[in-house]
Amino acid sequence: MIEQVIQQRRKSLGAFEVGRVLPHAQLRMVGPFAFFDHIGPVEFAAGIPREVDVRPHPHIGLSTVTYLFDGEMMHRDSVGSEQAIRPDEVNWMTAGSGITHSERFEQARAHGGSMHGIQAWIALPNEFEECAPSFAHHQGDDLPSYRSGGLQARLVAGQAFGARAAVKTHSPLFYVHWQLAAGTRANLPAEYPERAAYIAQGEVEVLGQTCREGQMLIFRPGQPVIFEARTAAIVMLLGGEPVGPRFVDWNFVSSSRERIEQAKADWRAGRMKLPDLDNREFIPLPD
Repeated sequence: MIEQVIQQRRKSLGAFEVGRVLPHAQLRMVGPFAFFDHIGPVEFAAGIPREVDVRPHPHIGLSTVTYLFDGEMMHRDSVGSEQAIRPDEVNWMTAGSGITHSERFEQARAHGGSMHGIQAWIALPNEFEECAPSFAHHQGDDLPSYRSGGLQARLVAGQAFGARAAVKTHSPLFYVHWQLAAGTRANLPAEYPERAAYIAQGEVEVLGQTCREGQMLIFRPGQPVIFEARTAAIVMLLGGEPVGPRFVDWNFVSSSRERIEQAKADWRAGRMKLPDLDNREFIPLPD
């Protein structure tokens, strides 16, 4: 029933590391999820330099979703948004035909503190790849939650467990945050053709196999999956209907390699608008 186990690869972003899970050489996507990074956990001291921040950079053909377990991040983009994100909230940015944004650790710079979360990219289906860019912030009742015994669950995006999040998505998907006390059992239904679970913290047992922090479990379709937490654990459930193969090059995702080359040329030539409130610097196109 566990088709594959993918171990995160540690990747330095300069001042701290992330755990890169998707894309992977053995698995490019899960449903429409084309990119999955585990941010931290990292402890920042007050006064961290601006070099720690993620300077303005571009995207096309995808939606980004930022979800934090701890800390705070400031988002600014080229459609005029300025929005801090905190734990149990969602920043959902749809790039479509093109958007630029920055992510700054301003709260940590001022006061110090930890940072821990997930950043994922959702590939847009062909008919929406060139849609108008947009940004939305969601919290509270927008993200249905459930508590039973040692299980706390929050639907981050999509539809699952009989609930639907208010986040506007462009294809059938689910994205769920589970927090499990030790000894708690929970069930992932066989609702979608492509399903995965990422262990962000702790250990869980699935079908007699112990799975640990930093591992993404890919499940065969058609049968429910029972989890039992060996320790207190954080598990992210994700998947949905596939949207077809995608090319991923730097920050660009598209069904067309030619479209990515055009986006690279546009960024190199300065034809993509920088964030309205953060336009004094940017990340150059890598060699």
